[in-house]
Amino acid sequence: MPSMEDKADLIPDGLQTVKDAPVDVFFIHPTSFNNKNDHQQWNASLAVNKINRHTDRKPIKYQASIFNQAGKVYAPRYRQVHLKAYFTKDTTRAKRAFELAYRDVRDAFRYYLDHYNAGRPIIIATHSQGTTHGLRLMKEFFDGSPLQNKLVAAYLPGIPVPRDYFSHIPACNAPDATGCVNSWRTFEYGYEPRFLAGEKPMIVTNPISWHSDTNYVDKSFHKGAVLWKFKGGILPQIADAQVHKNILWVHKPKFPWSFVYKSKNYHIADYNFFYLDVRENAILRRDVYLKGVRGEE
Repeated sequence: MPSMEDKADLIPDGLQTVKDAPVDVFFIHPTSFNNKNDHQQWNASLAVNKINRHTDRKPIKYQASIFNQAGKVYAPRYRQVHLKAYFTKDTTRAKRAFELAYRDVRDAFRYYLDHYNAGRPIIIATHSQGTTHGLRLMKEFFDGSPLQNKLVAAYLPGIPVPRDYFSHIPACNAPDATGCVNSWRTFEYGYEPRFLAGEKPMIVTNPISWHSDTNYVDKSFHKGAVLWKFKGGILPQIADAQVHKNILWVHKPKFPWSFVYKSKNYHIADYNFFYLDVRENAILRRDVYLKGVRGEE
């Protein structure tokens, strides 16, 4: 909540935040309910402080905070689905769990609209499970509805977003485009996950150039990552990027202790490799949107 001090208010050294931006950010956090000891549960309880602390210390601090200069950040808790639901064969129970989680997100968004929005423009930002719910939320509330006119932009990384998912909301294909969707899934350069072979076309945005073409973008254009800490934590020019089929390729960045990360799937760093790139882009789209609105008045 913008009226409360929380991890979304934190910023790396040298950056700024705002307390009264003319835009709101509705952030839906990714899965932080993944403890193997909780495998019998399908949805997290909102009363479990351990899960709430993990949510605050990781995705709220390192993802939601990206947007705290672009607008006021609203990041509701919800009865998120356990990570196992994405992989289980018990699809019936998994579907019920996702429905419960989405109902919380939808209710939170309705409450936000009724009590806080007051007609202000909105940035939707999500990651992973947050994107699963964010897609449904945008389809229900924005796609072809009057609220679509209030959409500054959406950032929906971590989950595949079909190009034909929305009927009226386009994919972003320029750094200053508004009313559109950005999405990407990050993998090591040269690696092709098996799922690519059977996938339909997805929205893929290069979060350095903010285009969807397949042009390689050198790390000299990279604005900065934030990985392990905020104090002195901006790491510029360590990541390149190239759209390849339905995913984003990145040569493994070099940073302190990078050698311990062996996976070719950079899902956990979809935002953090591009922390400053996303931050500055959200500010740019906000300013372009506001300028357009004022020009129409």
